[in-house]
Order: sequence, then structure tokens, then C-alpha cells
Amino acid sequence: MNPKKLAAEKAVEFIEDGMVVGLGTGSTAYWAIQKIAQRINEGLRIRAVASSRDSEELANKLGIPIVPFSEIEFIDITIDGADEVDTHFNLIKGGGGALVREKILAINSKRFFVIVDESKRVEHLGQFPLPVEIVHFAVNLTINKLKELGCNTRIRMRNDKEYITDNGNIIVDCTFEKIVEPIELNKQINLIPGVVDNGLFTRMVSSLIVGYNDGNVMIFDQP
Repeated sequence: MNPKKLAAEKAVEFIEDGMVVGLGTGSTAYWAIQKIAQRINEGLRIRAVASSRDSEELANKLGIPIVPFSEIEFIDITIDGADEVDTHFNLIKGGGGALVREKILAINSKRFFVIVDESKRVEHLGQFPLPVEIVHFAVNLTINKLKELGCNTRIRMRNDKEYITDNGNIIVDCTFEKIVEPIELNKQINLIPGVVDNGLFTRMVSSLIVGYNDGNVMIFDQP
């Protein structure tokens, strides 16, 4: 029993004919994209936008109709995963490197469904390093400002090279260990020149769908 798959498939049940659907990125969103493709084969008619090149390529491969952002005014529903979710539905996202595009989709969605397995629920965010996307220019100066907020920093690497986002930037993973005020920290980070955005998603979630190892799925709506 795959709890991520269970949560993803439950979220896809909320998609209706004619909707514009935002496709998330990562190992949990993968299962949602697979289920959406299955429903399209069964007759569902939607248009979709993707939060990363990887998700767009997967959608194209599976026959999900991807449309340019210039053709839409809003997104009906976005389904995406998270690296951590606290008790107030604040998230850390960006483990897959698509945090900026994911946040653009989330903030422009009428409903933002977050799908996780039970291990991602925490009391306070911060055990998972917070991804911050920054521009290449004067990287060390931007990182120094991030450190002033009380974190340890590490430039994300892949295959012994700097990881480059779909936007052409780099990611600094910031370890805070415990984030007590995510809304305030989100503001502080995004005020630093050189920062594009960070992986704190605050006050965005419509519904949290949690898959459990025993096969149960629970839906928690934002109060």
C-alpha cells in the first residue's frame, strides 16, 4: 500500500470536466499526474499547466493536454506534494527544485490540494532544510544575509555540479531546525536582494490529503 499514491488518487477525484488543472512536481505529484491521465482516457476533459519541465514532459507523454499560461486567467485546482506540513497547514516545499513555479501555480489556484503521507506532518517546520532559490550574481553575499536569519546553508548539488532550476538559478538549502513563525520568516527571506523566492508556503492550502500506511486516507480542510 503506497500512502502517497492513495492521497494523490483521492485528490484527483475533485477534478471535474472543463477545469484548468495545475500539475505539481515530485514523487507524490507523479501519482496524481498518472491518475489524471487515466481519467482523461476514461473521458475527462481538462486543460493543464505544469510547475516544472519534468511534470510537463510526463503529462505530454501520458496524453494530458498542456496549454500555455497565456491561454488561462486562473487555475481551478492545483494538486501538489510537500516536504513538511505543520499543524497550521504551512508547508516547506522545493525538495524537487520547482518551488518558484509551484508557488506561482498555488497562489493562482481557486483550490490548492496538498497530498502527503503521514510522515510529512510535523508540529513545527524546519527539520527538512528550507530551499531558497537565488540568482547567481554575488551568491556569497546573498548567502551571508540568509545566515543572519539563523540558519546553516548549503548550495544544492547534483552530480557534483550546482543544481540549476528551470529558471536558471541555484538553490540554497537552509537548515533552521525549528521554524516557529513561518509567515514572518517567509517575508524576511524574500526581502533579501538576490532571493527569487523560498519554499515556505503559508496560508495557501485549501485541503490537505494524507495517506496512511494502513491504507486510510484523510482529508483536512483549511479552517
